[in-house]
Amino acid sequence: MLTPSDSLVSCQSGSWSNGEELPGLRGYLTVFGAFVALLVTFGQMNSFGTFQTWYSNHQLSQKSQSTISWIGSIQFLVFFLAGAPVGRFSDAHGPTVLLMIGSFVFTLSLVLTSISTVYWHYILSQGILFGLGVAFMFYPSLASITTYFTKYRATALGIAAAGTGVGGVVYPIMLQQLFEKIGFAWGTRVLALISGVGCVAATLAVSNCSTQRQDSDGSQIKKSIPYIDTTAFKDPRFLLLTLGSCFVALGLYTPFFYVQEYAEHLGIPPQLAFYVLSTMNAGSIFGRIAPAHLSDTIGHFNLLAPAALLSGLSTLFIWPNVKNMAGLIAFAAIYGFVSGAFISVLTPAVASISERGRVGTRMGMLYSVISVPSLVGSPAAGALLANNSSHPFRHMTIFSGCTVVVGSFVIWGARLTIQKRFLAKV
Repeated sequence: MLTPSDSLVSCQSGSWSNGEELPGLRGYLTVFGAFVALLVTFGQMNSFGTFQTWYSNHQLSQKSQSTISWIGSIQFLVFFLAGAPVGRFSDAHGPTVLLMIGSFVFTLSLVLTSISTVYWHYILSQGILFGLGVAFMFYPSLASITTYFTKYRATALGIAAAGTGVGGVVYPIMLQQLFEKIGFAWGTRVLALISGVGCVAATLAVSNCSTQRQDSDGSQIKKSIPYIDTTAFKDPRFLLLTLGSCFVALGLYTPFFYVQEYAEHLGIPPQLAFYVLSTMNAGSIFGRIAPAHLSDTIGHFNLLAPAALLSGLSTLFIWPNVKNMAGLIAFAAIYGFVSGAFISVLTPAVASISERGRVGTRMGMLYSVISVPSLVGSPAAGALLANNSSHPFRHMTIFSGCTVVVGSFVIWGARLTIQKRFLAKV
């Protein structure tokens, strides 16, 4: 009988041969499909700043920034909470059913958003349903890549994760144009159509090598993977990585939510302000690919902790000192790069300390745990923005930057539990 780690050898695409990594056409199609899935789903999630600015000036103008940001925070809460069950189902049964459900749910959420009129409508459609749709597309896509790649796993995951950055560049510009030319309702419906087509393409392209597990007589082995991998809670590497990620999650996404608002605070016209968010997401494209490839050489944890540290320091010392459009564009590009590096290397870091066949489960567990700090982080930042009128963004940047810096040191502690030697590849 094949062991979990040996089961990958039996993949029909011939992904492995004498220990050599040969992903084959299906492996590369899976990377492409994951790229598309993240482009149309997580790319939109990273573009919520455009929605927030639009809502604050139109449908929800009577609501505070902190109140509006709860819509985006609930997206992240649902997305993260769904991680454990979705990841476990993906490990046990493969990605296809989940991606089919995700395609329907995600497209439906946008259609319902287009007809929303009051605050609780947006919470249900663009908050809960949207986050659930992203989860069904995100976790199976990335977990499937790990079944085809080991040596260049972070590079493959980084290429897929770059779809988030591409979407984050395209969507703010596209949304602004659609809303101004054909209105919010029809603009969102066009977005739903584009997203639906992209989700279907991703569903057709993504496959999971490890689901084809066979016994010696050729019959398939039924997987019995627990929804919660209890061994993870006995692993100090995983515990410290999760704790550090919780601190990082409190502040990492705050610039994505509020940088466009900060641009307008500086007096930059709304017609130009949304380009700042696009620049931030453009920086994350390169941040998700180049550092991920480097981490395959120097070690995932060796890059993950410094990426978090630089993200926190740039929020603390660069963002609050920006006074014009040029400076804000520079900050957006830098922050997009370093935060993108953290996001793209987090999954391969989890995979590096997890048994094959349990990567999806552990990845989902980590994201489920960090759902709470992800939920409260941006609204807390928005509350600090509202409560400090003389320097409206100072307390927000201090809070967000410090939490990310603390998280980076905790993640470095996880690295030290694996290998204390400074130059070791970890």
